[in-house]
Amino acid sequence: MKGRPAFLALWALAAVLAGCARAPSSEPEPPLAARPTVVSLNPCTDAILVQLADPAQVLAISHYSHDPRASSMPVAQAARFTATRGSVEDVLALQPDVVLGSSFTDPATASAFARLGLPLERFGVAGTVAESRAQIRQIAALVGHPRRGEALIARIDRALAQAAPPPGAGPVSAVVWQADGLVPGEQTLIVDLLQRTGFANHAAHQGLGQADRLSLEQLLTKPPRVLLTINEGPDRMRSHPALASLASTQRHRLDPRLLYCGGPTIIAAVERLAQVRRRLGARQPGA
Repeated sequence: MKGRPAFLALWALAAVLAGCARAPSSEPEPPLAARPTVVSLNPCTDAILVQLADPAQVLAISHYSHDPRASSMPVAQAARFTATRGSVEDVLALQPDVVLGSSFTDPATASAFARLGLPLERFGVAGTVAESRAQIRQIAALVGHPRRGEALIARIDRALAQAAPPPGAGPVSAVVWQADGLVPGEQTLIVDLLQRTGFANHAAHQGLGQADRLSLEQLLTKPPRVLLTINEGPDRMRSHPALASLASTQRHRLDPRLLYCGGPTIIAAVERLAQVRRRLGARQPGA
């Protein structure tokens, strides 16, 4: 926790910048000695942090990012950084200036950090691209690299522009079908990305919201144009032979790691969705 007074001033600046609509790319970056060291405890902030901070600032990322099934970044990239399971003892041993947590951080852990004077920044699940941009700017300001934050946002915006449907193209009905038939609701990032890449949330049109269940019977009765199945292990519904009867529905796989995190994950997500939309003219079931 060296350089704590300088870091506290930077942390206050980060809080101010996080409330701004747009952090100017000309914002001066602090000297190296004033930049804080960070431990991240969730895979969504992991992926953003390693894009923005100097490697020496990143003392540890969450153990999830070392797991190919849960990581929101390439595992080879994650392997360059120490992983932590986030216990108070493990985090304190690393002596960070700040910890990046989530809205799911254990209250007892958060209380312990507070008692010990260790700043904990909590980040919720980004529900829109706009919310993800705000989180990027907050983390960029926190680690002392606002220009890197703007550069990442510019990359995301370019990917969104490239993945947008042609002018005048109507929305294509699509269902994101998770294990046990669960579907995402309107206030989720994946639905925002669906809409930006030319799809319409078919489940919402049937009155379903976040984590509601779309049964196989409902799917067969009112099928979407595109069915995006999430491969999260064996699931009887997603492999049911009755799905073969959906002659007008194209089925495609969507990596579950693209569903929940913003930041650089948005780029991979919209590239995949744009690829699916381009394939609508060719029958490729299960692609």
